[in-house]
Amino acid sequence: MRLLVDAGNTRIKWALTRGDEWLQSGALPTARAAELSAQFAEVPSVREAWVSNVAGEAVARALREAISADAWHFVAACERQCGVRNGYEQPAQLGSDRWAALIAAWHLVGARCLVASCGTATTVDALSDDGEFLGGLILPGIELMQRSLCGATAQLELSQGSYDAFPRNTADAMFSGAVQAVCGAIERQRGLLGDAPVVLGGGAAESLRGRLNLPLRLEDDLVLQGLWLIAREANS
Repeated sequence: MRLLVDAGNTRIKWALTRGDEWLQSGALPTARAAELSAQFAEVPSVREAWVSNVAGEAVARALREAISADAWHFVAACERQCGVRNGYEQPAQLGSDRWAALIAAWHLVGARCLVASCGTATTVDALSDDGEFLGGLILPGIELMQRSLCGATAQLELSQGSYDAFPRNTADAMFSGAVQAVCGAIERQRGLLGDAPVVLGGGAAESLRGRLNLPLRLEDDLVLQGLWLIAREANS
């Protein structure tokens, strides 16, 4: 039995696998990491756990306390893995979530593509035709953009807005502006990369998919898929 964990800034997502079979999965807000023990109460001991953790050491401790594993592997980006070459100036500084997502996207597409992960932050990363990570962007996610406006502007308050091409109230203007900013970053990077599909994931993907007039592949669990590929290669 193998446990895969994507511990992000907003959510902790996990899956149990055996060989090529995905047996069980779950998620909870990262702020409720103390509840991991209850979530894993019915999960048996696992042989190995493969983790992408960008949520800090406290979450790593909560994971170790919540479930028993014979071996823990906290993934870090490296120069080459699972057919992907890391073009970052300092490969180890690339986030483990971005690295795992790139590996998953390469195995899904097998060619040049753009990998857009849209959560607390938005990352827009490029893969070449031969599996080289060319580089990418990091920008605030949709909600974070809105929160930053409210934090820096006395007369703006965070409220639920809807998308409109030409908004006529402040809540819609803030939400639509954030959506357009993220879509613009994705579209501009694709223009620089050339004709290529966009692999889109993250909690905000649904808000974006109808606004992007691009060839899209929606994938909700890119990081978990990448962890599974990393674990499979390590055990081959």
